Amino acid sequence: MRLRVVLVPSEEGGYTVYVPSLPGCISEGDTREEALKNIREAIDLYLETVEDDLVFSEKAEQVEIAV
Repeated sequence: MRLRVVLVPSEEGGYTVYVPSLPGCISEGDTREEALKNIREAIDLYLETVEDDLVFSEKAEQVEIAV
């Protein structure tokens, strides 16, 4: 999977980085490399399936779609 991230230099030094296609997925780092490493970890956690998300009601329907 390939995602576009935005690196924003901080006035205090370092970078803030976020993923426009994943609302709320944001991280930071003291260097560009650290910020990119940290956002990769944040993306993994963001996309990780949470067990509670797998609980469905009896009437729920699961449908797979291609994106």
